[in-house]
Amino acid sequence: MIKGIINYSHYLLETAVEKGDTVIDATCGNGHDTLFLSKLVGETGHVFGFDIQEQAVINTQNRLTKNRLTNTDIIQDSHSNFIHHIPVDKLTRLGGAIFNLGYLPGSDKSIITRSESTILAIEGILSHLKQNGLVVLVIYHGHEGGTEEKEQLMRYTRLLDQKMFHVLYYGFINQKNDPPFILAIQKRN
Repeated sequence: MIKGIINYSHYLLETAVEKGDTVIDATCGNGHDTLFLSKLVGETGHVFGFDIQEQAVINTQNRLTKNRLTNTDIIQDSHSNFIHHIPVDKLTRLGGAIFNLGYLPGSDKSIITRSESTILAIEGILSHLKQNGLVVLVIYHGHEGGTEEKEQLMRYTRLLDQKMFHVLYYGFINQKNDPPFILAIQKRN
């Protein structure tokens, strides 16, 4: 069966991330991916979640508390500043990251992710990512500003050196209303 976008993003991360890894939820939103990542890396791993909106941080912390998960740090800051919040010893086990780009569901739709900060974050993460580590971008682009971000990310990922990275595109081409799609970047051996 063909997997939906979120299910496929999680499937990809399950293939790359190991127990004990450090992972990044670059846009923690309502905490669904943070919860998934926390369980994926286990008690010996660690999740760093980022969001610029206070409500997203609160929503994520509440979800983690409800599930009694403590292997996380949720930070109200741009994902482009991740390097200032993650200790060096955690960066050596950076196994993956996920971005859900667009806006926080159920909130102010004028607060959106931007390609400038997203690309800065991706570049930094790729430079610290372990071999075969994975960055998954779930790109929601059916909103004002979404098309520009999508185009910039497509341009950026197309230029990544194929000797260093595999870049996968996964999406449904017969769905209406600008369906989200995935760009996944795997660091090669």
